[in-house]
Amino acid sequence: MVRGKTQMKRIENPTSRQVTFSKRRNGLMKKAFELSILCDAEVALIVFSSRGRLYEYSSSSIQETIERYRNHTRIHNTQTTCESAENTQHLKEEAENMMKKIDLLETSIQKLLGEGLGSCSIEELQKIEHHLERSITKIRAKKTQVFREQIHQLKEKEKTLVAENGMLSEKFVQYGNYSSKAEKNNAKENIGKAYADETSPSSDVETELFIGLPETRTRRISPNLTTN
Repeated sequence: MVRGKTQMKRIENPTSRQVTFSKRRNGLMKKAFELSILCDAEVALIVFSSRGRLYEYSSSSIQETIERYRNHTRIHNTQTTCESAENTQHLKEEAENMMKKIDLLETSIQKLLGEGLGSCSIEELQKIEHHLERSITKIRAKKTQVFREQIHQLKEKEKTLVAENGMLSEKFVQYGNYSSKAEKNNAKENIGKAYADETSPSSDVETELFIGLPETRTRRISPNLTTN
């Protein structure tokens, strides 16, 4: 048969609870004994039943084990307390130092802004002046560097635009040459057609040529006509 999993809660039946206590207590004592033998450990076990009955096991002497436990706990607690006190004191000192540094920085910033200079000596004013001059020099150097970088970027952009413009110009010239050739060919074709029309034998245009004064001009009569 498969044993069912015991639910971890208080056993309500007193008889079953007492039987379970006896079995588990004996098993716990056996495990403590095995641990002390197999691992050469100093083991002390104290169990009080619900009725107040004492059960104990010790691999040597339970009083010595308890005393050893007390000494170890006392030393550990003392070390922990000392370490906590030292850490607290150290944190307080760090906080005070940080507050002092903050105050000094705020005072320095005010002096750099030109405020609170009434209590400054000549030496302090000279230091502030030198500090400002160095700051201005660094700022100008950084500004010059930024300008140079921007100019370099603009020059690179200019080169790209010039290259694109050159390509577009070449394409335009090629297209213009092609258009000029086409126009010339069309003009030649139109001139040739006009000349062909003028020299064609089927032309019905008559021309009359007369040389002389208007008074002596006579009407040219066709030989096929008769006058009355």
